[in-house]
Amino acid sequence: MKWLVRDSYTQQIRKTTITSMNAIDLHVHSNKSDGSYSPIELVDYALEKKLSAFALTDHDTVDGLDEALSYAQNKPVKVIPGIELSTENEACDVHILGLFINYKNPAFQDYLVKFQESRDLRNEKMCVKLREHGIQITMEDLRKRFPDSVVTRGLYAKYMLETGQIKSMREAFERYIGDTGPCYVPREKVTPEQAIDLIHTADGVAVLAHPVLYHMGTAKLDAFTARLKAAGLDGIEAVYTTYAPSDERDIKRLAAKYELLITGGSDFHGTTKPETDLGIGYGKLFVPEDLLYQLTDYKSRSK
Repeated sequence: MKWLVRDSYTQQIRKTTITSMNAIDLHVHSNKSDGSYSPIELVDYALEKKLSAFALTDHDTVDGLDEALSYAQNKPVKVIPGIELSTENEACDVHILGLFINYKNPAFQDYLVKFQESRDLRNEKMCVKLREHGIQITMEDLRKRFPDSVVTRGLYAKYMLETGQIKSMREAFERYIGDTGPCYVPREKVTPEQAIDLIHTADGVAVLAHPVLYHMGTAKLDAFTARLKAAGLDGIEAVYTTYAPSDERDIKRLAAKYELLITGGSDFHGTTKPETDLGIGYGKLFVPEDLLYQLTDYKSRSK
């Protein structure tokens, strides 16, 4: 698949105004990674919230997609097959969303198996470090509490909170498992460029997730976006739960500068992040259905 944005189409995106009042959510997690809702429960909740579509983008796994897609058949909500891939840039986490992926692609599946093996090894090391710092935790504990889930740092924090070892999820990251925390263990190094290439292998649309959260500063984020655009990046998450209006404007300007599609989502995790609700984030988030039309049109033009 060639990933080209034609100039005329880019201009069309820049001039598009919101014509649909239907809401979508292109960044959602289930209990197959670190969310609390099952894929079926997410479909039902999306119907309750009157979303016209949502993307299931679990961390480094596609285990929930068959269940969600099957259950959503003949229901008035579209499930978009997706994933959120974990990568590293200058010793910091950077996430790349894959939307409309062919998640049964053999090369894509092989990568996920190898990545999970690497993640398991990293998690064992993090448990050792946490115990050295007084936290009672083992991988067996995590697997019992979160069966069939991909164990991420969010689940570490949730476990510590639920077992009374910390007072807030934030404390887990600030004291123990944040990027600069004493118990943090970096995963096997996967670059954002490798994630983009992998998503394209699965015929997906590669999107830089929540760029404001990386705290790069304007000039550095601009240069990073240019670098990823050169590697084939298709879009950028310009509408997001935690963004201030100025953040959204800045990312939309970046999207226009580098001819990137705009996406948006709540990053819904259920009780793992209870302050964030599906479709509306902190309460004011609105991701218009028009963005979905632009994505599907782009995919059809890029074949």
